[in-house]
Amino acid sequence: MHTNGVMKQNGHLERFHVSATGHSLNYLPEYIAARHGFFREQGLQVTVSVPNPWDLVLKELADGTAAAALGGIWVPSMYRGRVRQYTAFAQVANRAPLALVGRGPHAGRGFRFTDDVAGRTVLMKGSNGASVGLFFKMLLREAGVDPKAVDYVQDLDGKMLGELFAGGMGDYLLIDNLSARALVARYPGEMSIALETVTEGGDIPWSVYYREAASVTPAVLDAQERFCAALEKGMRWVLEHDAEEFRDELAEIFPAVPVDVAVELTNVFRRDNMWTTTSVDRKGYERWQKGIADGGLVEKPLAYEDIVNDGPASAARKHSH
Repeated sequence: MHTNGVMKQNGHLERFHVSATGHSLNYLPEYIAARHGFFREQGLQVTVSVPNPWDLVLKELADGTAAAALGGIWVPSMYRGRVRQYTAFAQVANRAPLALVGRGPHAGRGFRFTDDVAGRTVLMKGSNGASVGLFFKMLLREAGVDPKAVDYVQDLDGKMLGELFAGGMGDYLLIDNLSARALVARYPGEMSIALETVTEGGDIPWSVYYREAASVTPAVLDAQERFCAALEKGMRWVLEHDAEEFRDELAEIFPAVPVDVAVELTNVFRRDNMWTTTSVDRKGYERWQKGIADGGLVEKPLAYEDIVNDGPASAARKHSH
């Protein structure tokens, strides 16, 4: 982090643009780091775009608009050896931020994949990438259920599927956790949460920052390290503060969601290991690689070092102590 002092002394901030695949509660430490000046402390001016369609993040990487893409590690995995090589240098979400919504008030009572999902129809978002379907089918396999025993409607937008589920389509709806809780709050008694993956889905590198390996220079590594240092500080801040203490910020960041829902779920995320460190967890990575391979996106699981460079994240933590 040798350039940090110079940047702060001359007042210059280095632009660091993140092209993200969404605006999500699981990205909260990044939002907090930006709002609280943690990136500025590291000499970075972090800007964010959420292009539509989501895969424009790769175009923004290629044309130099973005210093990093934020999204699923399945993208660098399936591109490696076929199109181009991307390297992940940081993780923000350590668990999948999804929820399975069932019908009636007691969908989660005694829920089991083997008894409750086989032979049913699950609606799940597919318009924003493959990760939701990949992850759910991995959970089914881990529970001993053949994914082919379930019917899916999965090529549509989450908002559309939520409306269709409320109108009677399907047996379960798998969407992002924040939207799921907001939906259940809107239809009390008619539907309820059967499963929240942050609590019951295990560790997995759900959201990572990556860029083309060929474009990584010593200056890029230095900026990535400073980015990781600020992001790590954002994580620590979130973990050290009950969400009730910053409910006004949550209301500003997620204006479309009832603030009580955002506060409650943030505290669940804090409790259940959504945010750990900026390093991509090796064990979670290996589990996810098996899921990605079983889903047909790669021929076989890729080694950690093929996709991840933990150098910036580990160096940032070392310098912070």
